[in-house]
Amino acid sequence: YTSLYSLFPQVDAVRVYVNSSSENLQYPVLFVVRQQKGVLSWQVPLIFRGLYQRTYNYQEVSRTLCPSEPTPETRPSDQIIFVDVASMAPFNIAYELLVTRLKNFQLETNKAFNFTASPSQPQYFLYKFPQDVDSVIINVVSDAAYPCSVVSVQDIVCPVYDLDHNVEFNGVYQSMTKQAAITVQRKDFPGEQFFVVFVIKPEDYACGGSVPSSIHGNVNRTWNLQRTKNLQVTIVPSIKKSVYVQAMFFSFLSFLSFYLGSVVVAFVHYIRVQRKASARRSSPEHGSGMMTSSHPISASTPEGSSYGAIDESSSSGGRQLSSPERRRPAGSDTDSSVEEESDFDTMPEIESDKNIIRTKVFLYLSDLSRKDRRIVSKKYKIYFWNIITIAVFYALPVIQLVITYQTVVNVTGNQDICYYNFLCAHPLGVLSAFNNILSNVGHMMLGFLFLLIVLRRDILHCRAMEMKDIYTLDYGIPKHFGLFYAMGIALMMEGVLSACYHVCPNYSNFQFDTSFMYMIAGLCMLKLYQTRHPDINASAYSAYASFAVVISLAVLGVVFGKNDMWFWVVFSMIHVLASLALSTQIYYMGRFKIDGPDSDLGIFRRAVMVLYTDCIQQCSRPMYMDRMVLLIVGNVVNWSFAIFGLVYRPRDFASYILGIFICNLLLYLAFYIIMKLRSSEKLLPIPMFCIVATAVVWAAALYFFFQNLSSWEETPAESREKNRPCILLGFFDDHDVWHFLSAAALFFSFLVLLTLDDDLDTVRRDKIPVF
Repeated sequence: YTSLYSLFPQVDAVRVYVNSSSENLQYPVLFVVRQQKGVLSWQVPLIFRGLYQRTYNYQEVSRTLCPSEPTPETRPSDQIIFVDVASMAPFNIAYELLVTRLKNFQLETNKAFNFTASPSQPQYFLYKFPQDVDSVIINVVSDAAYPCSVVSVQDIVCPVYDLDHNVEFNGVYQSMTKQAAITVQRKDFPGEQFFVVFVIKPEDYACGGSVPSSIHGNVNRTWNLQRTKNLQVTIVPSIKKSVYVQAMFFSFLSFLSFYLGSVVVAFVHYIRVQRKASARRSSPEHGSGMMTSSHPISASTPEGSSYGAIDESSSSGGRQLSSPERRRPAGSDTDSSVEEESDFDTMPEIESDKNIIRTKVFLYLSDLSRKDRRIVSKKYKIYFWNIITIAVFYALPVIQLVITYQTVVNVTGNQDICYYNFLCAHPLGVLSAFNNILSNVGHMMLGFLFLLIVLRRDILHCRAMEMKDIYTLDYGIPKHFGLFYAMGIALMMEGVLSACYHVCPNYSNFQFDTSFMYMIAGLCMLKLYQTRHPDINASAYSAYASFAVVISLAVLGVVFGKNDMWFWVVFSMIHVLASLALSTQIYYMGRFKIDGPDSDLGIFRRAVMVLYTDCIQQCSRPMYMDRMVLLIVGNVVNWSFAIFGLVYRPRDFASYILGIFICNLLLYLAFYIIMKLRSSEKLLPIPMFCIVATAVVWAAALYFFFQNLSSWEETPAESREKNRPCILLGFFDDHDVWHFLSAAALFFSFLVLLTLDDDLDTVRRDKIPVF
């Protein structure tokens, strides 16, 4: 057959429809369409292959021919199409052939267009960039989730790949249920035009639909009209370059305001300190310097006595502890590695036994701050240097991997690899979603600001130590800043790794986004414990080894946590046993030892004996009631997490572990603040402000966190159903706002830990209770 039609001065397209009643696969009808610059062929019945080699046959086929270029002349020109129909069948086969001109082949900006497609009747349309538009977003919606479909953007090249088995060969593509969105930039198409292709898949498993139950693939199924899908496509202009600049300025200026606020607070603090110093110098009773009778410790204790312990005549309990700070100048820190903890214990023999000190019913800070300050500070500085090493070795392979992910997405065009919010994914350079990366700048800027704040405190503390300020030597919480430095580095690295995760968010690399969250939560708990237990906190090596075990479990959970029951049984047992072991260590202040010839069973025998004597033989009140209440509540929470995981087996294992860490941290922080208030201690204005700001900002941040914009627990097509437009400056989505707010919330949380006990700076250490 020959079809002659006139080509007008605009892009024209012709669609060929064929239908045959024959279902004989041995003798299909072959259709070949020849044009001026191309050939297109197919057979009827048209065969599609699905899972397990199933075949699906379609008698109706409709294909759009590659459009002809528009003619520059004002008058129409003639175009010829040849359609060859052939079959090797020894009998006659009836068929129907229809050639039509498409009236709405070219899509218009900001104008919705509705159409219908099926597996054997794909559709594609042309779009040309307007003069003032550099990028557009192709929005495709459908009322029905199924049948599963594919949206593809292809360059103006013939033939157009518009069948299920070849649509992935060219261009950029996404699978789709109810919604899809693809951002297209003018620079990627030199001709400033492209095709938008719509293909319906023969099966739905790729979009999360049911997988065919039968594994036998030799049964042919004939579906003609059952898998049609109504689609609506709208192409809207994307944001301009000026919006990128505004978003960058907003991001940096928002967090630079924190720097300005910190400078103001530091300046006000400096003015107050100077006024107090001048008032002290002008006051006659302070004329003799720092070491005066106004400080009862220095006036009433002999040289070599403890951090603030007074003599036996006025000491409750007659404590007299040694003070390493008095024996050595404050500024004589050395890097000697031969100084051991045992070298600094010069108390009498009976008092030197840690078991006697730490198992007293009522402990004070002077009981747990007996070691040399220099040695303890060095011990805590190891946290800082170790986390830098960990960060470098962890981050470099992560960065390399996500660059590879992004390269694969850009080269293959497969946008199902990464789970973006495609309705608010603004590309920049090779990055597909620059806004999700930019919004992590807050973690890095506020982490660095926290390091500066800690450094300032550290410098002031060192100066006070050099001046032998009695308040620095014998009053307040001993100042050790190593854990604070580690927390600041962890906050910065959280921003780096979250940005890496958002280069290509998916199931496999979500652990990058959570690894340093575990560290932040763990370091905060360690810091909170260290505050009142400076001598018995965990070493950096054991702490980071524990974090390594947690991250290893997280990786195993990503691999095995979806369906394997054995993994959840083992993990729950580890969780419960670890909770019990840690509770025992905390309750007995680290003095619960496994000893004896049969030490492997000693801990269990001892635990049984304690339970029998204290709970069954005679129901006695726990020796450390406050600790017991905390540990009971903590174990109930952790056992509940273990049971929940065992019963429900959440797919998002990384978030599950993070929830365990955060709940334990909040529980411990609440316990600490309650005990602080019970001990008649005060909350100064700055920590009170930080606590309120932390609560408010965390509440707002969590609101945006739970606005799920994508989910790699589902298929890419199902995840796109959750996509939403931008909500801030036309550039940031809900998850970006979560990044901003969570960075501020973590910063305020760190400030809470940094300033919480500032009210104790003028309280003697033998008057500060331990809890």
